[in-house]
Amino acid sequence: MNPRQLEKLGVPPFCVNAALQAIQTAAKLDLLRSMDVKKTVRAVVEDPAAHVDDGVFGGLARELLDHGAAWEPKAVEFQTWGAAGIDAASIDQMKQACSLPQAVAGALMPDAHVGYGLPIGGVLALKKAVVPYAVGVDIACRMKLSVLDVPPAMLDQEKQNERFDKALEKGTRFGVGGEFARPLEHAVMDRDWTVSRVTRENRDKAWRQLGTSGSGNHFVEFGVLTLEHDDAELGLPAGSYTALLSHSGSRGTGAAVCSVFSGIARNQLPRKYEAVGRLAWLDLDTEEGKQYWDSMNLMGEYAAANHDCIHRNVSNLLGAQIIAGVENHHNFAWKENHGGEELIVHRKGATPAAAGELGVIPGSMADPAFIVRGKGNAASLNSASHGAGRAMSRTAAKQKFSWRATQKDLEKKGVRVLSAGPDEVPGVYKNILDVMREQRDLVDVVGRFDPRVVKMCGDGSQAED
Repeated sequence: MNPRQLEKLGVPPFCVNAALQAIQTAAKLDLLRSMDVKKTVRAVVEDPAAHVDDGVFGGLARELLDHGAAWEPKAVEFQTWGAAGIDAASIDQMKQACSLPQAVAGALMPDAHVGYGLPIGGVLALKKAVVPYAVGVDIACRMKLSVLDVPPAMLDQEKQNERFDKALEKGTRFGVGGEFARPLEHAVMDRDWTVSRVTRENRDKAWRQLGTSGSGNHFVEFGVLTLEHDDAELGLPAGSYTALLSHSGSRGTGAAVCSVFSGIARNQLPRKYEAVGRLAWLDLDTEEGKQYWDSMNLMGEYAAANHDCIHRNVSNLLGAQIIAGVENHHNFAWKENHGGEELIVHRKGATPAAAGELGVIPGSMADPAFIVRGKGNAASLNSASHGAGRAMSRTAAKQKFSWRATQKDLEKKGVRVLSAGPDEVPGVYKNILDVMREQRDLVDVVGRFDPRVVKMCGDGSQAED
C-alpha cells in the first residue's frame, strides 16, 4: 500500500511511516496472505487503544495515541527589548512560538510587530527542528551597504541628480514580477538547484529575477555614511562617504520555498498541535527537513548574489568603485551553539549580533540607518533589531498619508524619492533613534547612513517583511 491509500483509510499523514513499517513487518512474517490489510489498518485507526499490544500494528497504535493526546503548551521564557512600543498581538505570537515542543529560548526585538506565525522581530531557538514561517516568506531578506569612491558633495549638486537617478532606475527592477529581459550572470546560478523540487522548478524564474528588488519595504538608495572614528575592520578612517544601501531578499523563489515546505509541515503536524498553524515545523532528521534546510541555504546564497548584482550594476552605472562594505541576512535560521548545545536559531526580522559581528539596521526613507557591531548578548541569542519596525498597518497608512505631500516634504529635507507608496512613508515606522536606544546592550553604533536618493516599489504591492 502507498501513503495515499493509507490516508484514505484514515491514517494521519504523520503516522503513515508507522503504518508502512507495520505492513512491511507483516510481510516479513508472511502474514499478509491471511490478513485483510485494509480492514486491519482501519480497525487500528478507529480504536488504537485496543491494539497497543499487537506485535505487528502496536507501533502504529501507540503513535496514533501519542499524537492524539492532549497538548498542554508551556512557553519557555523570553526577554523583550522595547516592550512599551510593542503591541499585545506580537507578544502573544511570541508566547505561542515559545510554546513549541522543541523550543529552548526566544527573544523579541524592539522593532517587533505582527507577522505570519512568528512576529517580525522575533528570535526563536529550537532543538533539531526548523519552522519555515519563523524564517519568513522572503527567505534571507538582507541588507547590504557599499561605500563608494564618489565624493559626498556630489549628492548635493543638482547637476548630478540625473546621474544618481539613472543608476537607481536602470540598475535594478522593482515590483512583485520585476525581472530582467536578459538574465544577469552570477556564479550562484551554477549551484545545485536540484536540492528540492521547488528550487529546481523555479530556477529559471530566479535567474530572471536576479538583481531585482521586489516590493513592500524593499529599497535601493544613495546616502551619506558618517564614521566618527577610524574603523580597522571596514578599512576606513573617520569621515563622510557616499554609500549605496539596499534591502531585498530571495524574491519569488524564496516565497515559493516557504509556501511549499510550510504546507508540508502543516500536513505532517500531529493533530494535538493543530493550533500552532503557521508555526508548523520540520524535523531536521527527516528528508523534508533536510530538503528545506538545503533550499533555505541556497536562497541565502541567491539573496547575497541578488544584492551583489544590484550593487555591481548601480555602482557601474554611476561610474563608481566599491571600496568597503557590510551586509547581513535577517530572515534566516542558523545552526548555533548556545548554552553548550546546538540549536536552530530563527531570526525573523532580526539582525545577527554576535560579539564583534558587523550588521546594518535601517530606519526609513527619511531617517538614518546604522552600521552596528554586535555585543554578543546571550539573552537576545546574539541578535538585534532589523530596522525601526512598523507602527501602523499598510491599510491605515494609505488612508492617513498622501504620498505626493510626503514626497514634497522629503524634498525640503534633502531626500529625493524616485518612487514609493504611501504605506512606506516615514510616519508608518517607529522612531529609529528610540529603537536604537532600546538595544544599546545589543549593539554598538559604528556609522550612520543618511538617505539622499531613494527608490522603492511604487505599485502598492506588499511584502510581509
